[in-house]
This record gives sequence, C-alpha cells and structure tokens, in this order.
Amino acid sequence: MINAFELQNGRLCQIQIETQADLNHTKPIWIDFDDPGDDERLLAKELFNLTLPDEDDFGDIEASARCFEDASGALQVRSDFLIDKDDESRNVPVAFVLKQDILFSLHEEDLPVFRLLRMRARHQPGYLQDCRDVLLELYATDAEYSADALEGIYEALEAISGRVLKARLTDEAAAEVLAHIAREEDLNGRIRRNMMDTRRAISFLMRRRLLSVEQIEEARQILRDIESLDGHTSFLFEKINFLMDATVGFININQNKIIKIFSVASVAMLPPTLIASIYGMNFQAMPELQWAFGYPLALGLMAASIIAPFWFFRRKGWLK
Repeated sequence: MINAFELQNGRLCQIQIETQADLNHTKPIWIDFDDPGDDERLLAKELFNLTLPDEDDFGDIEASARCFEDASGALQVRSDFLIDKDDESRNVPVAFVLKQDILFSLHEEDLPVFRLLRMRARHQPGYLQDCRDVLLELYATDAEYSADALEGIYEALEAISGRVLKARLTDEAAAEVLAHIAREEDLNGRIRRNMMDTRRAISFLMRRRLLSVEQIEEARQILRDIESLDGHTSFLFEKINFLMDATVGFININQNKIIKIFSVASVAMLPPTLIASIYGMNFQAMPELQWAFGYPLALGLMAASIIAPFWFFRRKGWLK
C-alpha cells in the first residue's frame, strides 16, 4: 500500500499518486510504503527513480549500514519502531530515504506511531513544515509511545509486587508471576534497544547538517527525552531483577519446606526402626521373646519413639 501526503493549509493531507500526471499536480513531502508489493515497488522506481530496500537489509546493526548516503545522494536511515500489544511486543524495522525533499518510508506492517503522527498532523495546522519535520516527529512520537509503554511496565510490576510481597506464594502462582516478569523484561529491553537506535539516527541527521536551527533544537530535545527514558529503563531492570530473585526465593522456600517435612519424618522414624531392628535379631537369650507382654511393649516403645520427636520438633517450631 502506498500512502502519499502533502501539506495543505499547514495540515497533512493524503493524496493519490498513481501516475506521473498525479505527481506533477502535487508536492508530496512524505510517501509511506506499507508492505509494498512488486507493482508498488515498480511504481516507486518509475515515478521517483527509487529502488526500495529489501526487508533483509533492515536489521543490520552496524551504524554504517543503518545510516548512510547512497550513490544518488539520498540519505538512507534504518530504524526500529515499537509495537506494544498485550499478546506480543516487538520492534518493527523501518527504512527511511530522504530524497528530493521527500521522505520515503518502508515497513512491513502498520505502526501505531505512524497513525498517531498522521492524526496529529491532520488536526494541528503548522505541526509539520517539511519532510525533515516528518522524520523528527516520527522519532519524537516513538519516544512518547515508548514512555507510555514504560509506564505500563511500571504498573504491571506494581501489581506483581503486590502478589509477590504481600501474599503467600504457591509454586503455581510463582510460575505465573515469573511468566509476567519475563514479558515485562522483554518489553523493557525492546524499549531500550529502540531508544538506542533512535539516538543513533538523530545523531546522524545532526551530523549531516541538514536540519534548521529549530529542527536541531527539537532533535536535542528528543535526545534529552531518550536520556531520561534510559534512566527509567535501568530502574525498571533493577526492579525486575529484584522481583525475579524474590519469586525464585519463594519457590526455594516452598521446596525447602517439603524437604524439611521429609527430613523430620526420617529422623522421627529412626528410633522405631532401631527398636524393630533390635527385636528382629535371632538370638535365643532374649528374655522379652518369652514374655507375654513383650510384643505390646515393643509396639508401645515404637509409638512413643515416634511421638516424642514430633512433640519436640513441634515445640521448637520446626514443623511450621
């Protein structure tokens, strides 16, 4: 799908571009390719002399491969944008190309950051001025979206803290808590990687000296926001590690209780086992073997030897 936009009275408006004639009557500042097919890639080549990058090239983590100037003089930027969903959170790679005062963007699925930017630019005159504003505002909106996701992580961890620290935690509940903690840790890590990627892209744009004075100040503000988000992700990592250790500690305590029960039972059974072993010996000179009350006495000694250790352990509080 191709979504083309131009500025009309200071507002971002969507336009239709299918032929060269359509392009001649418009002045787009942003063309967004959402999961383009072969026909749309061919159209980009014919209308804009632009070869859209392949998805396999999006994920290269080297800075030289993610931010560079190609042979035609166009700026190529690769960035990750966050999608935070209840069932799954992930980073979606996006390719940007700045060419002929037009921002071209390419991604394989729709992104909430892009939808939010389009909504704001449609309703707020003067929100965008040119294609560089679009790119900077996409990064700024992504930082806001990541900040909201961090607030969601904090709220989720607060609920988990209530379960871990204010109630008796069973093994089944602990397993569920660990699954929730793992999800929040994964999302927090994705946000941190996303912010690192955004910082690198903005620094590249500032080094190229393509931004106006106002845009440079906005870029610096985005970098300051990212710095604050980095500090918050570090705090959340510490909180996640604490809750993880606490949950694993409760699991160990529950397991130790089970082992303690078996240990107490083993100790309590030693005296009756000793008595039974003694009277199980096959010696003729054992007076109790001929005594009529020998058998009841042996059973009584065995019962007493069981009750006495349990009473002692209970008095010491070792059975709790």
